[in-house]
Amino acid sequence: MPAKPRKIPMRMCVGCREMKPKKELLRVVRSPEGIVSLDETGKKAGRGAYCCYRAECLGSALKHGHLSRQLEVGLTPEVEQSLRETMQQLLSAQEKTV
Repeated sequence: MPAKPRKIPMRMCVGCREMKPKKELLRVVRSPEGIVSLDETGKKAGRGAYCCYRAECLGSALKHGHLSRQLEVGLTPEVEQSLRETMQQLLSAQEKTV
């Protein structure tokens, strides 16, 4: 009997609203304490939302309020800036490895 093909989990990007495989997306998480951060491992506890590895998608999600609505928390300008800076660091680290 042939092996059954594995189902690939799909998630929607909060910025561009495209469905993509979960491994291609970056998770933004609101911890049980209410702290919002980027979750590179995808394993942190808390409510999550997914975003493409593109600064434009994160910017769009923040601008239109999709991210705060998905995480069910109000995002302060400081948190938004922190998310943008962390995204830039991840993108620059990715470019160095490629």
